[in-house]
Amino acid sequence: MSSSPPKPETGDTAEKAGKKAGKRKLVLLAVPVVLLLAGGGLWFSGILPHLLGMNKHEEHVEEAKPHPPTYVELPEMVANLNANTHRPSYVKLTARIEVPKPDDVERVKAALPRLQDMMQTYLREMRPEELRGSAGTYRLREELLVRANAAVAPAKVSDVLFTQMLVQ
Repeated sequence: MSSSPPKPETGDTAEKAGKKAGKRKLVLLAVPVVLLLAGGGLWFSGILPHLLGMNKHEEHVEEAKPHPPTYVELPEMVANLNANTHRPSYVKLTARIEVPKPDDVERVKAALPRLQDMMQTYLREMRPEELRGSAGTYRLREELLVRANAAVAPAKVSDVLFTQMLVQ
């Protein structure tokens, strides 16, 4: 048994073999890419998770309709400001408190004396310069909001709205 040496290929057969090998490589690369793209499209369209049983069952739960906020009127407050001059300075403030949950309104009304005391104490420590301009009013609102939430806890106050503010 003697094996004969391979025959040298001619130019036509070598070209055909090269073209077949190139087409085979192209098919081996293109098929997985096409399958991945098709799978990705099916996944993101929601068809594939549904077919695989991964679809979350949507329960028809009625969402609680958001209630409009309730406002609690604060009594008018007049406080002597901490002025360094011999001339006294006062602030007159009327405000409303925004309560997001209607259930918390009674808690806020019950805590109103404590809330008024905390606000009055804070106002007495302020200087007239601190209340000037919109930045001063904004800082005052933020500080009163923090104090209001501390006074009415566990209820929540979402905003303090000034209806009147006079600095003399």
